[in-house]
Amino acid sequence: MCGIAGYAGWRRPVDNSEAMLTAMCGAIRHRGPDDEGHHIGDGVGLGMRRLSIIDVAGGHQPISNEDATVHVVFNGEIYNHRAIRAQLGSNHVLRSRSDTEVLVHLYEEDGAAMVQRLRGMFAYAIWDDQRERLLLARDRLGIKPLYYWEADGGIAFASELKSLLVLEQFPREVDVSAVHEYLALGYVPDPACIFKGVRKLAPGHVLTWDRAQGVQTEQYWTAVRPEAPISDDREAVEELRRLITDAVGSHLESEVRLGAFLSGGIDSSTVVAQMAQLSNTQVETFSIGFDEPEYNEAPHAARVARELGTKHTELIVRPDADALVEEIVDTYDEPFGDSSALPTLLVSRLAREHVTVALSGDGGDELFGGYTRYAKMENARQLRPGAARQLARAAAMRLSHSAYGRNKLLDLSRGRRGRYAATVAQALPINEGGTLREVDASLLLDTLLDRWFDPAAGRDFLTQMTLVDLASYLPGDILTKVDRASMRVSLEARVPLLDHPLVEFAVALPGSLKRRDGTGKWILREAIKGLVPDGVLSQPKRGFAVPLSDWLRNDLRHRLDTLVRPDRPVYAYVDHGSVTRLMKEHVTGRRDHSGFLWRILVLDLWLLALRSSSVTVVAAQ
Repeated sequence: MCGIAGYAGWRRPVDNSEAMLTAMCGAIRHRGPDDEGHHIGDGVGLGMRRLSIIDVAGGHQPISNEDATVHVVFNGEIYNHRAIRAQLGSNHVLRSRSDTEVLVHLYEEDGAAMVQRLRGMFAYAIWDDQRERLLLARDRLGIKPLYYWEADGGIAFASELKSLLVLEQFPREVDVSAVHEYLALGYVPDPACIFKGVRKLAPGHVLTWDRAQGVQTEQYWTAVRPEAPISDDREAVEELRRLITDAVGSHLESEVRLGAFLSGGIDSSTVVAQMAQLSNTQVETFSIGFDEPEYNEAPHAARVARELGTKHTELIVRPDADALVEEIVDTYDEPFGDSSALPTLLVSRLAREHVTVALSGDGGDELFGGYTRYAKMENARQLRPGAARQLARAAAMRLSHSAYGRNKLLDLSRGRRGRYAATVAQALPINEGGTLREVDASLLLDTLLDRWFDPAAGRDFLTQMTLVDLASYLPGDILTKVDRASMRVSLEARVPLLDHPLVEFAVALPGSLKRRDGTGKWILREAIKGLVPDGVLSQPKRGFAVPLSDWLRNDLRHRLDTLVRPDRPVYAYVDHGSVTRLMKEHVTGRRDHSGFLWRILVLDLWLLALRSSSVTVVAAQ
């Protein structure tokens, strides 16, 4: 596990190249405090910071092939690297036990198609001296991040934007459309970036760059696939049980201490229970709780830990999390409006005091229909297309942004995709050149939604929603949250439920096996009976939420007070009058606008940090 950074196409003196790579890698030292390595050639530089997990002594990067013509830097874990070594046979000389080393030899055999043979989470960069070609790849689900910037006849790449921000010529021009998407969703969805000219390599994609053709990207994997015929529910349950065991088992390889996050919910309990069965030592688990009882899952997590026999550590979060707000803004580089980033950072820091690797239960809701918004869509009323919808929409748009009944009328005016959009996005009081324009989130997201919905159009609507979440919310919010928070404290987070053979099986299941009789995750619940404690299956669904509404009215109230001034930078993008009205309604208890106000606050702090930043180190051309 590490952070990677580099460039290709920029010819410069070696001393300048060394300084630039050192600066780029130094910016992400938190991702890999154990080691640093560089490869510098004619017009190319590859750099890495390493968190040593596998082959601690011999896994130094970059790693090259036998004649030093192919070089790789790698972030992640390849869980089938031992099988790949056996497949490589005697055609190659391998000098270490590192999973990184198999990548250069797979490239020699398969070129860019090598990615099809990998099982794991990864972002890697391979430089081919003979072809003068750079290859970048990101894992199927987007567990590991990768940014790139094409400029001045070359390309730069990095695990985090921090590495690009040290470059003198890097443009810090904010992309207004990305701001609007952030305000609607709470994150900037792949492949967009908050900065103009920068892209995230999308999950399941590879990128090649050379001087003649520049950047070319290609999708090598998608979660969308035809529905599998299921003749026997019990056979499907047994196959899922086998895949879970295999996935968790493959994620346990480590030469350093390993533990798990445990909320006591179905997903994390499944991972921890399977770990307990497969491990020769006592599993270490970690959880977060809150003073507010309705948000506090810590007692339930502790009970599950006792029944599973883990060594459990918990932390109770109080409103002193206010001290972490600026750190959260710095951690995520782009504006990131999921307030559960606060406890995620804290539980990661707690775990890092004891272990170097932690397994997580992320992905279960998307794979098996667990989110409460799926149930809401299942039970929602809607008008037939035509005049009735148009009338409902016209009436809604005449009401103010916060008026009672506005959202209900908008819901009635939408089709299924629009109603889904309204469950994941908010309407926006956008400031365009000083003019307020209230934008219905479902309209703003039409083009994004179509991109994700259309390939899955032949499936039942529950499956369509889960596939859209797998392509958008999962990498953009959930996996981003966990990656940045864990790597901030040099902790590797693994997500066994997103092992791609398990994912491919789950997405091919009909929706009837995921939600049955009003209950989500039906097939997963059946598969883990007898594995997890009975209390896990009867526990009501609770998201990883924080008591943000109360915090913003009390201990975090001073954060909102800073937004009263109309000269705050956020008002280049949103309407001051609308925001102050929402703040007043919230602090008086008339409405709960905590989610949207948190997004506004984070964006404002991010813009302030960008304005005051002075991290430029070296020239990029």
